[in-house]
Amino acid sequence: MTGRRVSLLFGTTLGTLLIVVSAQAAEGGSEANAHANELFKWINFALVALGLIWVFGKLLPPIFRKRSDEIGATIKKATAAKAEADRMLREAEQKLAKLEQEIAQLRAVAQREAAAEAERIRNATLSDAQKIEAAAAAEIDAAERAARLELKALAANLAVDSAESQLAKQLTPQAQEALVSAFVKGLAGRPN
Repeated sequence: MTGRRVSLLFGTTLGTLLIVVSAQAAEGGSEANAHANELFKWINFALVALGLIWVFGKLLPPIFRKRSDEIGATIKKATAAKAEADRMLREAEQKLAKLEQEIAQLRAVAQREAAAEAERIRNATLSDAQKIEAAAAAEIDAAERAARLELKALAANLAVDSAESQLAKQLTPQAQEALVSAFVKGLAGRPN
């Protein structure tokens, strides 16, 4: 029903009730007044109830519709969020299932790299040891040469000192004089 029909029906009903009440009041006395008061209370209740129904009928449906739309939107968001969470859960479960394989692969790679690093260190150590050995051999050779040269110089010094001391013992002033005169005679016999 439209709003005009409702108000027309309401007005007609109210008018009829007022006519009935006034007719009863004209017929009887106090009993009619008691019925009239009772009837007016019911009419008053009906008017207040109809007014409240009309107010709530006009005002509440848009509020309920708005709230319903909000709830629907919230449900859609929650559904989308749940779907996203389910997708993320599936991805996490798949990653977790693959995690064991990845760990095994990482361990294998780490073992290969550790073995390669150990081999590299071993080779570097051997190379360093060979370099140190070569350097030590060169130092030993240099020290040996220096020691031989020093020994030769010492032997030469000792030989010179020994020859000098022997010469000093054997070369007396008479022997010196005899050597000088033999030298001079040797010079005189030579042609210039």
